[in-house]
Amino acid sequence: MPFVPQSPACDPHDCHRHHSEEETTTGIPMATILAAARLSRPLAQLALKAPGLKDGAAGLRPRPEFWFSVSGVTKGGRSYATTTTAAPTEVSEIGERAVLITGCDSGFGFALAKHLHEKGFIIYAGCLLKEQGRGGSKELDDMESDHMRTVQLNVCDSEEVSRAVDFVTSTLKGPDTGLWGLVNNAGVSTFGEVEFTSMDTYKEVAEVNLWGTIRTTKAFLPLIRRAKGRVVNISSMMGRMANPARSPYCITKFGVEAFSDCLRYEMRPHEVKVCIVEPGNFIAGTSLYSPERIKSIADKMWDELPEIVRRDYGRKYFDEQVAKMQSYCNSGSTDTSPVIDSITHALTSTTPYTRYHPMDYYWWLRMQVMTHMPAAISDRLYIY
Repeated sequence: MPFVPQSPACDPHDCHRHHSEEETTTGIPMATILAAARLSRPLAQLALKAPGLKDGAAGLRPRPEFWFSVSGVTKGGRSYATTTTAAPTEVSEIGERAVLITGCDSGFGFALAKHLHEKGFIIYAGCLLKEQGRGGSKELDDMESDHMRTVQLNVCDSEEVSRAVDFVTSTLKGPDTGLWGLVNNAGVSTFGEVEFTSMDTYKEVAEVNLWGTIRTTKAFLPLIRRAKGRVVNISSMMGRMANPARSPYCITKFGVEAFSDCLRYEMRPHEVKVCIVEPGNFIAGTSLYSPERIKSIADKMWDELPEIVRRDYGRKYFDEQVAKMQSYCNSGSTDTSPVIDSITHALTSTTPYTRYHPMDYYWWLRMQVMTHMPAAISDRLYIY
């Protein structure tokens, strides 16, 4: 069931009482785990920004032109692992470049549409609820700007995606020059342990997060190739490291990561750049989960559970896990600007990065540990 972020490390004294001079079941000395635990605690508390990092053939490595921010200025009292350059360089003629963003009804998409419009881009804001007159489309339409164009777009509907392509093509100032950017932002999420999650739920989440991203990308790639533009896919830190009770979401985001890597390799000869943005916990800032929504999901989940699962786990355990999910959602950042800044950099920089990590330093460090250290260590530190 839902997972609440644990302390970056266990108490060394407590660990010593239970595991003094033991080895793990894999034969790794417990001293190694304790050393990693002691190291992770002070690092997770640093009020510094992480170094700029870029994925390359040799893996994740610092780029020399980046610097640590030691000014003490943080966003909302938090430190983010974002990339900062001393002298950023942007593409020219932003006012002539068009960008399509999916999922602009709320959250990241809505904020990004307004932000990129302010920078001068021509925005095509894909909105699921435009035809219903609900969501962010109304406010975006009320701007009455030639550079802000909303379009009905359900990424799960191939016909709607095709109509969106036709609309963009017919309204571009120069269709032959193509579409500069595509931001695959539309997504949904849920929670629940594997035995608590129905197959329908797995399929519903994948239809939006994974197949919707692939469907929209394939449809707009000809226009992107013409412009030698950018594809920016919104993944998640959970596309790099799994979490208990988040398997429907993690599966789709791992898929987005793989799809993006394959697409990046294939688009290189066409001079199209493909970037991945992996946000941390911004649930509180996107209104993805309200207490009412969490309760609604949990009640439906419990009602649909097979009797044997309900009997084996019990309602008490189930409710405890739901409470952990509520706590996790409340712990996220309400300031989404690190995500918006990362996407903007991917669209405007002459040398965008392969991956962006807008997240608390705790989550950034945890992701490095879980993707670079043996599972026997990372699981002990963060899961068990």
